[in-house]
Amino acid sequence: MDAIQIIATGKALPKKLVTNDDMSKIVDTSDEWISTRTGIKQRYFCDGEQNWELAFRAATEALNKGNIEKEQIGAVIVGTGTPDYIMPSMACILQEELGLPSDIPAFDINAACSGFIYALRVAGSLLQDEARPYALVIGSEQLSTRADMTDRSICVLFGDGAGAAIIKRNPEKKFYGVWGTEGNRAALGCRGHLTGSPYIYMDGQTVFRFATQYMTNAAKKVLELAGFTMDDIDYVLCHQANERIIDYVRKQFKAPEEKFFKIIQKYGNTSAASIPLGLAEMDEQGLLIPGKKIIIVGFDAGFTWGSMLLEF
Repeated sequence: MDAIQIIATGKALPKKLVTNDDMSKIVDTSDEWISTRTGIKQRYFCDGEQNWELAFRAATEALNKGNIEKEQIGAVIVGTGTPDYIMPSMACILQEELGLPSDIPAFDINAACSGFIYALRVAGSLLQDEARPYALVIGSEQLSTRADMTDRSICVLFGDGAGAAIIKRNPEKKFYGVWGTEGNRAALGCRGHLTGSPYIYMDGQTVFRFATQYMTNAAKKVLELAGFTMDDIDYVLCHQANERIIDYVRKQFKAPEEKFFKIIQKYGNTSAASIPLGLAEMDEQGLLIPGKKIIIVGFDAGFTWGSMLLEF
């Protein structure tokens, strides 16, 4: 498979900024309790916005920054676990709202926080039409609607947001990536509204052990496939679930702190949106320049996991 090349990025955040002090007015917690255990200082919650609207804004920004004509988009895939509708998919809504071609695939992927990585890989495999060489890949979540605001161990972790990327296949480079699944619905999940308990639940210790093991192994496998060492990589962008998880993975590679890019302090855990939001932040800071090599790696409910090498 050809490598996946990111052409442009975009992001969107809700209007409502929620600090840790704001959370302490909702539930029994404090800035010190949250920040020392998670690294999170603030997050954004939707207040009247829908999830598809965040995705639309992020997608529009990416299209504009990349100067990509809508007629050149050959696929739309949205990674999300919090769609506004059971059906139609968020991707179908975006096809309509963005005015994209009607003879292209548009669908959602629910791989939880691994959703953007899964979507990138699937989108890359779909790009066969030379007339439409680009795919629009989005991670967008509205986790505030799935967090029990009386459960301080859960509600302080999550935020809402969206990140988008315009991609194309690069036949001059080879694809390096891994993905997988280890079913375990007891440790982390979210039941549907018909169950009477539509909120996220989590066994924190089990999730920590899985995340640190599988993200470390997935990144190592990508390095092995590419014939690189961590010294050859400019940045690693992990799923932003918890600063302790990210730091644990970093220490397994004995890598400097600046190599592992973090946005968790600003946005909290935004699930499938966290990696594309991170890429958009890196883009804004001028870090995604030609020649740079970045490993993205994620995990979440399922359990799902995946990693990929991106070269710019």
